[in-house]
Amino acid sequence: MHWPAFAGPALVVALVALAGPPEPPPSSYMPVVMTESFEALRDRLVAAKAATEAGHAALLRERYDLSDRPLEGARMSRGKRIQGGVRVRLPKGVTWEALEALDPAEIKARGLWPGGFLPLPHPDHPQGGQLFPGNQIRELLAQEDRDLTRFDLDFDLPEPFLPEFPPAIYLTTRPDLGDVSRGRVVTRMNYQALFNGILNPKQLEGLRLLLTPFPQQQFNATEDRRSARPSLGVACFDCHTNGHTNGATHLSQDTRPTAFRHRLDTPTLRGVNLQRLFGSQRALKSVEDFTEFEQRAAYFDGDPVIARKKGENVLDRGSQVHFMGEFQNLLDVPPAPKLGLDGRLDPKLATAQELRGQAVFFGKAACAGCHPAPYYTDNLMHDLRTDRFFTPRLVRGAMAGPDGRRKTFPLRGLKDSPPYLHDGRLLTLDDTVAFFSLVTGVRLTPQEKRDLVAFLLQL
Repeated sequence: MHWPAFAGPALVVALVALAGPPEPPPSSYMPVVMTESFEALRDRLVAAKAATEAGHAALLRERYDLSDRPLEGARMSRGKRIQGGVRVRLPKGVTWEALEALDPAEIKARGLWPGGFLPLPHPDHPQGGQLFPGNQIRELLAQEDRDLTRFDLDFDLPEPFLPEFPPAIYLTTRPDLGDVSRGRVVTRMNYQALFNGILNPKQLEGLRLLLTPFPQQQFNATEDRRSARPSLGVACFDCHTNGHTNGATHLSQDTRPTAFRHRLDTPTLRGVNLQRLFGSQRALKSVEDFTEFEQRAAYFDGDPVIARKKGENVLDRGSQVHFMGEFQNLLDVPPAPKLGLDGRLDPKLATAQELRGQAVFFGKAACAGCHPAPYYTDNLMHDLRTDRFFTPRLVRGAMAGPDGRRKTFPLRGLKDSPPYLHDGRLLTLDDTVAFFSLVTGVRLTPQEKRDLVAFLLQL
């Protein structure tokens, strides 16, 4: 811009004043006093819902093939069919073989990193918040008359790509019973009938607390909630249905500003007794630490001031948290009848393809470096450095950038827990194998990838 010859300091000051002060940097704190009524907030977000969801749905269609194409003969523990095939869409004119022949710098320079391998945004990333699949919402309405519907947003991933519902429950203390869920979703209304005589009173009380709703950021009684009616809140097992997962999503509360927060895919609680780290990035050292952290911090996006306003529930560490942790430590991984005592396939029971896949897992693919048998975790954290492959960018309000170090989750029972990776960006096991083959540079052949999936289905 060229200033007029007569422009002096006074004119410059006047122009700056007209432009207004610079925008302040984003704050870590949320407002305590709302300046908008609940009715105005609801009406504004409801009016924006259709456009928000249409934009996110377009992103999903652009990134993935969402058709219902289950794998032949592959089922979860209670019989749900498992989706197969690589669903991540490649850039036009590119093949997997051609892509894997390039090094990370070339893929980055040419913009060939598949969109489905980028971090997956929350359906409304600037808003965020807990979001539940329809099957969980319907079940809690029927059993408890408690509504987890959000008026501003619906869950985004199609049901075929989610864990089976309701999931089975296996207990380390009673392996003889197999699935103790009896095909039901465990709630406050039926837990006594299902578990009295199987659990001791302390464990029953821990289970009750895991099923008890407490106020949460979007589900509470305040004017900035996202439920139509004032809400009792959310229970631990509203996301971790039957101690497993229903695929519910949220935003990690650790990072600020919100654009840099990661979408979370709810992990299973099965096999927490095998783990020594809790929380995808937080590296908490016990399930009790994690339980208390969730209640004190994650429920309110890490803002204790908001927790006081919306209904903070401080659990007693020596009794309540201990009881909840004790029950969670009873949750077992599903049976894997083809695995031997060492966690590897019994050659008398496995197919030739499954044995080839096992050889790839422990050999060329080097999966066992982070996922050693028998439980397929090293209880450490690793950084895949996926940002080597792409230029960070803003995608629908989310910064697609480095993932950072993440804990190594156990692979036992993997087939029951789609979608995969910490944010659910990988819809199938085939996607997962393709992703890691590219990221680690092992360059598996198409046959080796199919064999590896066959092995993973037996864990």
